[in-house]
Amino acid sequence: MAFWSENPPDKDPKRNFRFVVRVAGFGKDTGNSQGYMWFAKTAVKPSFAIAAAEHKFLNHTFYYPGSVTWNDVTVTLVDPQDPSTVMEFAKMIQAGGYVPPGTQNALGTMSKGTAVGATGKVEIAQLNAEGTEIEQWTLWNAWVTDIKFGDSLEYGNDDLTEVSVTFKYDWAQVQAGSDDAIAVFGVNSSTEAE
Repeated sequence: MAFWSENPPDKDPKRNFRFVVRVAGFGKDTGNSQGYMWFAKTAVKPSFAIAAAEHKFLNHTFYYPGSVTWNDVTVTLVDPQDPSTVMEFAKMIQAGGYVPPGTQNALGTMSKGTAVGATGKVEIAQLNAEGTEIEQWTLWNAWVTDIKFGDSLEYGNDDLTEVSVTFKYDWAQVQAGSDDAIAVFGVNSSTEAE
């Protein structure tokens, strides 16, 4: 049977354009307590790879699952004038421990604790047509590894300026379903392990 003949009209599939991104460390001093990034344009959902160990025996090859490695997540944002995405991420990186040369305490370096603390909780949520979250990914111990502050500037290009941010994290937790939350990966949804 085809999808459209079996599926009742109240069972709407997830849509790629219905999503929000929250980064708790973004705009801390601007009163953005929710961390919503209304200017998010694209977000890559978390994914992982499982390594495989190989064992050869005579003319046969057998595989065994190894460690799980979570892949980086990249978010593309439009850069509004207020709040300036460039300035907010610059503040976040400095709060994470980066000290530019020639400034006071220029010997300081970043640590995982300060980088994760400055970034705060990172969440990507998909919404239904009513704006209710139907799937929420939380990146645990996330920190910024790469920022691109837009492409080249040119007089003949009237596109919006975009900023690309890449997050590295230890693992992700997903909550989905109609009940309160179903933890698939990571900690149970009733536990906050920050």
